[in-house]
Amino acid sequence: MLSNEIGTTRQKNQAQNVMTLNVAQQRISRDLHDAESALDEALLCQAHLLSTMVTARRETGSAPFVGQDALMRLVRSQQAMVNAGGELARVHGRLSDIAVEMVGGDDPCPAKTFGMDDMWSDSVSLQTTADLSPQSRAA
Repeated sequence: MLSNEIGTTRQKNQAQNVMTLNVAQQRISRDLHDAESALDEALLCQAHLLSTMVTARRETGSAPFVGQDALMRLVRSQQAMVNAGGELARVHGRLSDIAVEMVGGDDPCPAKTFGMDDMWSDSVSLQTTADLSPQSRAA
């Protein structure tokens, strides 16, 4: 008898914890936009830090390369954040596709833009457009 009551209680709890597709879509959309905003905010904070570090070096009369290693690490950190933004845009695109498949979603997805192709996301091989051959630019 007790096991039947436990089973019934579990079924009720599971039924209460079921998330509708609409609620799931809304929560994912909210959290995704929060993550995108957080990345932008982190990039802005790092850019401000970089500016402050260089300004402090210049205005304190420090030697030109004091803290250069810290600046280089900060720039690498910024590059990692930019790459993370590209990956998050890919997540957004995939989630948008899933939303359309499952519930006819209408969340505007980031357009595929310069820098979003896999060729461009590899920080080791970043190049300017001028460095590319006409064949590469056409691809």
